[in-house]
Amino acid sequence: MKRVLMVAYHFPPLAGSSGIQRTLRFVQHLPALGWQPLVLSTHPRVYEKTSSDLLADVPPGTVVRRAFALDTARHLQVAGRYLGWMARPDRWISWKYAAVRAGLQMIDEFKPDAIWSTYPIATAHVIASALQRKTGLPWIADFRDPMAQDDYPADLRTRQMFRDIEADVAAHARYCVFTTPGAARMYQQRYPATAQRMLVLENGYDEESFKAAPLQQADAAQVEGAKRPLMLLHSGIVYPSERDPTQLFAALGQLQRAGTLTPDDLRIRFRASVHDDLLRTLAQAQGAQDFIELCPAIAYREALAEMMAVDALLVMQASNCNAQIPAKIYEYLRAGKPIVGLTDPDGDTAGVLRAAGLGAIARLDSAAEIAALLPAFVHDWRRGKSVLPQAQAVLQASRRGRSESFVALLERAILPT
Repeated sequence: MKRVLMVAYHFPPLAGSSGIQRTLRFVQHLPALGWQPLVLSTHPRVYEKTSSDLLADVPPGTVVRRAFALDTARHLQVAGRYLGWMARPDRWISWKYAAVRAGLQMIDEFKPDAIWSTYPIATAHVIASALQRKTGLPWIADFRDPMAQDDYPADLRTRQMFRDIEADVAAHARYCVFTTPGAARMYQQRYPATAQRMLVLENGYDEESFKAAPLQQADAAQVEGAKRPLMLLHSGIVYPSERDPTQLFAALGQLQRAGTLTPDDLRIRFRASVHDDLLRTLAQAQGAQDFIELCPAIAYREALAEMMAVDALLVMQASNCNAQIPAKIYEYLRAGKPIVGLTDPDGDTAGVLRAAGLGAIARLDSAAEIAALLPAFVHDWRRGKSVLPQAQAVLQASRRGRSESFVALLERAILPT
């Protein structure tokens, strides 16, 4: 059986990030496809939140080595402050030193055929680059999303370091992988000499996890002569910039004042937003507090069960992330519920929704568009005319299918150049 060394920060028992699913599901499916995964991750002390609920999904016998690391912001601060250079390219740069040593030991012990590393922790690519230079093994760099952008990272020195890492990856990785067509195009234009090595491998959902999700009773169906509000769920982190709900709340406030839509018609549940206090403040400022409920994080499979039990699902993605697609959207598709997309119609997130036959889309930064969309969406739901994701689009987004594509890429990567 061939082997691949996988350098990944996001791995169980990390909790609170959908990014963990990409590596974990590859690790699950690779052995049946002829590849043994060897995981090089970080010590769990650096995770701000941990949970054991996904540890059982790591196949028995999987080689997992966890190298020493610290979180600069939590472990190396003095009087609440730390030096900027200690967190470049990210707060986990200390992981590099022990991880390179551990990676070389794993390469010597297990003789992998290839190296794979995954962003959004830039240090993972730094580690993989060092291992590639020392061993000459073919390297696949999984960017997922863009790294350096015009306004990101905010710190100019960190942004330049991101650009340096990108250039190194483009020069030395056999393939660079992105989760969206927009991100791949961006890097093909940025590094035209290696554009043919910039490829797309989307995220997906894990069918086995959905089948194992506990059954959850849906909200009571509408009864004759009475009605209940449509329950619209946003599951996961609400980033203050990239998923800013200000205009959503403004639209809700306007609709309630006009008598067009009330909390008796619509409830929006934010599950595990991470920024509950901010959402509460924003909603109160717009007079929308009665429309929303803020709920704590729950175990992964319970979250999947909730997606299947509510009436509809909400995805938010600002136009500054047009080349990114929230990983959660593929689980939304599998849940088989109507989806409201508050996102730029020209972005990749809207493209995924339209490809699945879903057209309930409004710009996240337009209260007017949102105010026009929501009453119509609720009206269609009450009449039983909600549009559901197309079955073929759902089938194509399975993690098993993505893993088969990943294996095909690994096989290409190890061919002699």
